[in-house]
Amino acid sequence: MARQDRAIRTRRVILEAAASVFDEFGFDRATIAEILTRAGVTKGALYFHFPSKEDLALAVLHEQVLDIAVRPQAIKLQEFVDAGQILAYRLRHDAIQRGAARLAIEQSSSHLDRKQSMSAWSSFVEGLLKEAKARGEVEGTRR
Repeated sequence: MARQDRAIRTRRVILEAAASVFDEFGFDRATIAEILTRAGVTKGALYFHFPSKEDLALAVLHEQVLDIAVRPQAIKLQEFVDAGQILAYRLRHDAIQRGAARLAIEQSSSHLDRKQSMSAWSSFVEGLLKEAKARGEVEGTRR
């Protein structure tokens, strides 16, 4: 069990270091060498968890998506506001959120599939707003 815990911690350290490098340099200018330096791990440890820089970037985007959660509220619009506040806070203080945001909006890396991050956020917001509408908290659109 201790070996598995260590592997989980190592993976997280690598993800956070990579996110920080992606945030600072963007995907194309980020280097494995810089990620290794910031993570303080061996090349073998990095490649054990992530076969390529692309896989590492996708993992950063995926990690961001996993963390979209707010405490359920009686008013769904409050959950929407809470989610926005949490995201704003994390964009200032969380390396994964900042790195994933940079990866999601970056235009130069056309071979990197960034849709999952935006799609997950859109689905999350759409679900909250649909539920708010069903509860009468939001009016439907008029044409």
